[in-house]
Amino acid sequence: MYLDKNNGLHHPFDSQFALTCPHCLTYSHLTPVSIPRYAQLQQYKPKQTGIVYRCDACNSAVFLKFDIKSYGEDRVDFSSKFSEMERPRESFNFSYLPEEVETLFKEALSCYANNCLNAFASMCRRSARLVFRDLGETGKLRISDQFNDVKVMTALDNETFGVVKAVVFDTDDLPTLDAAQAGLLLEMMKDTLYQTYIRKGKLQQALMMRRYFLEDSETNITPIQKQKG
Repeated sequence: MYLDKNNGLHHPFDSQFALTCPHCLTYSHLTPVSIPRYAQLQQYKPKQTGIVYRCDACNSAVFLKFDIKSYGEDRVDFSSKFSEMERPRESFNFSYLPEEVETLFKEALSCYANNCLNAFASMCRRSARLVFRDLGETGKLRISDQFNDVKVMTALDNETFGVVKAVVFDTDDLPTLDAAQAGLLLEMMKDTLYQTYIRKGKLQQALMMRRYFLEDSETNITPIQKQKG
């Protein structure tokens, strides 16, 4: 991907370039509408630059940041990797979560959506501490076992897993997260909250409903029906 001296943007993916729009949450093609000027890039030579795209589904602006690989005589080369300045809002079922945990984890998701990864890590640690407190003395150990199970199931490498686990369980300074580590932390936190509260709540509700209908059917049996039975 590069910008030529006539301000023409050459995209390797062109019509295939699509993302999940952070505004309408639709996986849609993106069209560049505002690109940096070649002369200004050559003059100031920044290490990064940004391009504003238009979501073809909802026409909203989507801003992506690109690293600049090199400055040539007649072109500026960009890295094909980019950072999303706004991430799509993460959907999560907050039913059955304690109110305090829900409040903090919602803030964590907001931080993640706005690419504030270290603030996201901080809110995840605070959310986890509330979960440990809510579960009692064995809560931290239970959640640690869940994390280890995920590591085995997904074959995570020790270094990445160690960083994510340190965010949740350590009391030292928070490690700095990159995008991949933050994404893993997000999925592990969602899994932890689901296993701890949502799965339990759904099972309890289902069993309660079954008992209700069973008791209701027994109540509606007439004496004659009981004699026949």
